[in-house]
Amino acid sequence: MKKLISALSLALLAPVALAQACPDKNVLYWQAFPPGGESDLSARHQQVVLKKKCPSVDTIIQYKAGAGGALMWSQMNQLPPDGLNIVGVNLPHIVFQPIEGVVQYKTADVTPVFWFHFTPDALVVPENSPHKTFADFIAAAKKDPGKMSLGGSGLNSANHASHERLNAAFGIKSTYVPYKGTGDMALAVVGSQIDGAVTYTAFAINNKGKTRALAVAMDKRHPLLPDVPTFKELGVDWVDGAYRGIGVPKSTPPEARKKIADMWAALNNEPEMKELAAKSGFELVNVGPDQMDAFMKEKTRLYTEGAQRLGLGKK
Repeated sequence: MKKLISALSLALLAPVALAQACPDKNVLYWQAFPPGGESDLSARHQQVVLKKKCPSVDTIIQYKAGAGGALMWSQMNQLPPDGLNIVGVNLPHIVFQPIEGVVQYKTADVTPVFWFHFTPDALVVPENSPHKTFADFIAAAKKDPGKMSLGGSGLNSANHASHERLNAAFGIKSTYVPYKGTGDMALAVVGSQIDGAVTYTAFAINNKGKTRALAVAMDKRHPLLPDVPTFKELGVDWVDGAYRGIGVPKSTPPEARKKIADMWAALNNEPEMKELAAKSGFELVNVGPDQMDAFMKEKTRLYTEGAQRLGLGKK
């Protein structure tokens, strides 16, 4: 009889636990970039999976794009601190932009509550490039310093910082060529207008057959790029990329922050989310409130060093 009561109790508690993991009302998910990019793609993935977990609520994606994300991030503390207004946040953007000094917010003004994935850095060259391996690439770069041209999305961006990191880590000098976006850069790489690009694994995966990845910034090789070595294998402790997460207005109470973080952690554990992320070249991470201070401290240190290499903040 006691076993029966215990089983019934667990059955009754299951819906309660599910309800606690779901928001009370619809969620407004604010995006700092226009539709169609990787931030939007990840938000759409989460929207689909959250609807299946919590059928009674909707995730309503809102866009306030401008100034490379700075428009949204400079205004996020004006949103209601109700745990239902969340904002997509990105690294290294929220560190680089304030250092550059042309935005209306500071890194400390942004309150991330959960980092859910990152797109690892990757070095790619055109498929017809004579550089078949990373060693070939480095030898050519050292032979003619400054001649090698590598594209990236944006100036003083994550790609630009990764380019400078590549030069510093391997003692080479290559020339960075900024493009307005990944689309423009893709045409240049595929058309061999430039020697290669410092981009992300997602680009390398989506352009297999047109480009060749030479190295990726991951702990282990990407399962969709099994022949491509990691930078760690090549002797440099480089595991990094563009991180995506969610933030809330600074006045949001701790309990509301934890609830939204727990919900996003649950999304990351869903098999469908793992499958969607893998197909898109996203590496899932789970950085919640307990790890946030240490994580942000380390990333701020790392990206401040990157900003110095870019010359940001110097008048």
